[in-house]
Amino acid sequence: MSETTDTIGAYAAAFERFETSLNGGADTALHGKRREAISRLVQDGLPTARFEAWRHTNPASMTRACFVPVAEPGHLTASSIEAFLIAGTSAVLVFADGRFVPELSRRETLPEGLRVSNLATVTDVEEPALMAALGAHTLGENSGFSALNTAFIHDAAVIAIDSGCTVDEPVQILHVRTSQPGLTAPRTLVVAESDSRVSIVETFVGMASGAGSLTASVAEIVVGRASVVEHTRIHLHGAEGHHAGTVHVAEEEDARYTGHSFGLAGRFVREDVHTVLNGERIESTLNGLSLPLGGDHVDNYTTIEHTAASCRSHELYKGVVGGRAHSVFRGKILVHQAAQKTDAYQSNQNLLMSDDAEIDSKPQLEIYADDVKCSHGSTTGQLDPDALFYLRARGLGLRQAQRVLTRAFAGELVDRLHHEGLHQHVDALVSDRLDAVLADPDHGDSL
Repeated sequence: MSETTDTIGAYAAAFERFETSLNGGADTALHGKRREAISRLVQDGLPTARFEAWRHTNPASMTRACFVPVAEPGHLTASSIEAFLIAGTSAVLVFADGRFVPELSRRETLPEGLRVSNLATVTDVEEPALMAALGAHTLGENSGFSALNTAFIHDAAVIAIDSGCTVDEPVQILHVRTSQPGLTAPRTLVVAESDSRVSIVETFVGMASGAGSLTASVAEIVVGRASVVEHTRIHLHGAEGHHAGTVHVAEEEDARYTGHSFGLAGRFVREDVHTVLNGERIESTLNGLSLPLGGDHVDNYTTIEHTAASCRSHELYKGVVGGRAHSVFRGKILVHQAAQKTDAYQSNQNLLMSDDAEIDSKPQLEIYADDVKCSHGSTTGQLDPDALFYLRARGLGLRQAQRVLTRAFAGELVDRLHHEGLHQHVDALVSDRLDAVLADPDHGDSL
């Protein structure tokens, strides 16, 4: 038997133990979805380096052994999460190892039309619709990690926005992996009904190194007709943290979705983002910034799928890669035959900060319509020596000059965050991480 086959068998056994611990919870609609997911996992398995979608990322460190699901959540305090909270939010949901922590969450003054809850406490009236939405958009994903998440889901963050509702301040979801080793399965479901507007921020935090741990996350975002959803993801995993995340976005006509991804810490981080434009006049934007260092590995795999006419998509992912880190970007724009008048642009830009850093970039266009305007590009290089010389001639040291240029390079994506509290929070995190990249022992001062 292969290592992955052994691993799947161990997960199947872990599921049986998990199932017996649920008592009456084994008869719920949620558990029905868990059973479907474990069956799919057993049938399809976990990805290997032989999969085309994983060509530049060997998932063996996440698949060669079973990460036993965390049985009991670790303890959190208000002081332990304070540094990760964003100023000026409308609500905060806190989860520890996939379990909701009500005493650290904040939902007191929600605007009318916004419902912020965890799946375990939704009302009987809401449950059928939410259960129908949960998992509806992840069945076709190209890895088994979304099935792994669903099989071992304990709870989920649920954000529902009524038709016509505008939420001015972001809703933050804080997913904390405590010092407990094993598997955690954070889940988020956002349903924005027609003509609504909301901003969601998901922060993934590792409170310890993350050795012996795997976070398998799934976010499903439903953007109703003429709605606007902004979705920011901040990755702050521990130095040894492993994360496999799936984001699936379904947009209806005249909708707008903007996704921001900031990969700021973690030994091995893979994020699959799939947006489907299901109607006309939709706009979809994906922004990403990765700052790996040391021996980190980060992989962004994106798909923007145009199925209808007169839609626009824009994608910009950047990387500042230091030490012996490896950054991977694979992005595909898929334009179906019915998607005439599509306007799509994709760009991946990278800075190599050491001789040992590695970057693989593969932007792709797959077009079946003839009346479209689509383009893509990829650039990888070092800091401009003329710009460095100019700054140093004006009195800056080498490290100061490098800092100015890397901050300007990364700042383009930070500046796309328009909420003041969120912008300040991410800007400080990015600044600290860039300092760490420049201070990496493997950083080349000659660059």
